[in-house]
Amino acid sequence: MTTVLRRAPFSDVQIDMTHGAGGLASRRLVEGLIVPAACVQEPLDDAACVRIGDERIAMTTDSFVVRPLRFPGGSIGVLAVNGTVNDLAVSGATPLALTCSLIVESGTPTSIVRMEIEALGEAAARAGVAIVGGDTKVVEHGKADGLYITTSGIGRVDPRVALSAAAVRPGDRLLVTGYLGDHGITVLLARDDIDLEADLVSDTRSVHPFAAALIASAGMGLRWMRDPTRGGLASSLNELARDNGCGIVLEEDAIPVRDEVRGACELLGLDPLHIANEGQLVAVVDEASADEALDAVRRVPGGQAAAIIGRITPSPARTVLVVAPYGGTRVVDMLVGDPLPRIC
Repeated sequence: MTTVLRRAPFSDVQIDMTHGAGGLASRRLVEGLIVPAACVQEPLDDAACVRIGDERIAMTTDSFVVRPLRFPGGSIGVLAVNGTVNDLAVSGATPLALTCSLIVESGTPTSIVRMEIEALGEAAARAGVAIVGGDTKVVEHGKADGLYITTSGIGRVDPRVALSAAAVRPGDRLLVTGYLGDHGITVLLARDDIDLEADLVSDTRSVHPFAAALIASAGMGLRWMRDPTRGGLASSLNELARDNGCGIVLEEDAIPVRDEVRGACELLGLDPLHIANEGQLVAVVDEASADEALDAVRRVPGGQAAAIIGRITPSPARTVLVVAPYGGTRVVDMLVGDPLPRIC
């Protein structure tokens, strides 16, 4: 049974960068201010599902303010497509169409705008989704970091699944589709603010092939999915634990993290579980389906590093624990603060 939680009112006197980092402050802003003021329908998922006739349609929207605009493995235009496609995919939907809004800063070179529009089109073609409309605004110099992009998307929900936090049960297993933290650390290093080098590229891509493989292999045994973007895996799992009331136990040595990401995080005092991803998903599947689901994801191109990383437990309630190889445990909370601004 899902625990119904009272939403604390938002009492901060002004908005700061922590409210956009995807952690506790972001959650308080959304739940305490935006949802009640705008009468937003709950539950709060990556996409809203509405029924139109016999079809369930998923709808989502997202804004992208990454700095720098281009980085190893991707750019703001690529993110704008993949981010919205992924929100639809982890809601169990096949993406159908996107709209796109551009906010361009006066003085931005036309060559940059052209590159990002081309990147949008190429990413949409790779994801198999059409861009069907949009809007463009130009703002004063110094007001938009060159370019901001907002994309909205619709998709058709697969009838073989009914994904929700409420569906998760003790004994279910947690699966990730690959290495965590590549995107966040790649963008951080691309800013040249830190004298640190690593052979990394962003993982940005559509996760729909992974989601489709999970749906085909597990069906109703697939309980829940998320793409762990801002706030990383830790924020996604803490939201699940809180919304469901369950406990979550992760096996640290099973979590796929590249040595380069782990090393950068150690030097910078960061936790890889808090670092944004743009081409991975985390899923909860029932125990009976877990091995087959893992095999299905590993057969998808790019899914070779997929892993079962933990399980759902009845206690400790609303808590995410990581068990180290030597047996020690630590609590992993949602991201606090804003260590990596303008990541996605």
